[in-house]
Amino acid sequence: MGAGQATRLVEDASLAAPVRPSDRLRREGGDPHERSALAESLPTPGLDTPVARELAENARRRIRLTGQAFPKPAGGTRVLTVANQKGGVGKTTTTVNVAAALAQSGLRVLVIDLDPQGNASTALGIDHHAEVPSIYDVLVDGQPLDEVVQPCTTVEGLWCAPATIDLAGAEIELVSLVARESRLQRAVQAAATKGHEFDYILIDCPPSLGLLTVNAMVAATEVFIPIQCEYYALEGLSQLLKNIELVRAHLNPALHVSTILLTMYDGRTRLSAQVADEVREHFPEQVLRTTVPRSVRISEAPSFGETVMTYDASSSGALAYLEAASEMADRGAAGNV
Repeated sequence: MGAGQATRLVEDASLAAPVRPSDRLRREGGDPHERSALAESLPTPGLDTPVARELAENARRRIRLTGQAFPKPAGGTRVLTVANQKGGVGKTTTTVNVAAALAQSGLRVLVIDLDPQGNASTALGIDHHAEVPSIYDVLVDGQPLDEVVQPCTTVEGLWCAPATIDLAGAEIELVSLVARESRLQRAVQAAATKGHEFDYILIDCPPSLGLLTVNAMVAATEVFIPIQCEYYALEGLSQLLKNIELVRAHLNPALHVSTILLTMYDGRTRLSAQVADEVREHFPEQVLRTTVPRSVRISEAPSFGETVMTYDASSSGALAYLEAASEMADRGAAGNV
């Protein structure tokens, strides 16, 4: 069998035959045995057709996860700060796509956009022009968090507290305010007492270690670090860990690094593998098994006001984020965080 024939065979099997059953699994949750049987029913191309084999394996992974209900965290709401002072490592992309994957799998998720650029708000299709009530009003004016939260129209169970350009001046305005480091923490706690409870709260931080990021770290109990699989990404990691230790020592004793996700992984380069191995060696318990590959679809999705989970659910990037979210949910349910 030639490579072209094998590729068409797997595409036909993954796109034509399983579509109807997988749609049913998505709607009804599906029986795990039925899900497994569907995955195993796909043909396996020969070793001489690596592209077709990859398509088949991706189709199996997708069928096993599609429509699966993720477990709720064991200890109540998990609040994670997605932080890394280096720009371009995939913080915002990771925040919105993991949040969408968790919400699609039956959990209630809130994204707090704490980056003045407002990219997380854009990716979730949330209006965030200057007149919109935003997280700035919560931090500086003390407005209740539940009054600025907006539902995401493309993913049920997902909400966002948007960022506006006003947030750019918040670093300066917060300096003179009382309890400047814990204003976000108080807002999150106040919202919970009003019945606005979520299974996951993900806080997207700016690429800096200023007062906005400190607020995020004080409000959270966990730090979620996306690391780009390139050398420069490792250089700033030690400084980030020092700052986390400072916040833990003086402001939030419960703060700890619970999750590390390797992003922009390129299996064709030795450097990506070396960076991944080094990170796994130093953080064996925190690093997720899943790595997020470089993907054009992931980059395209925000321009349509969507996450890759809704823009192209069949892409390799969407599958990677779905697997990462599944692993996070399993860890949370088991209390291994």
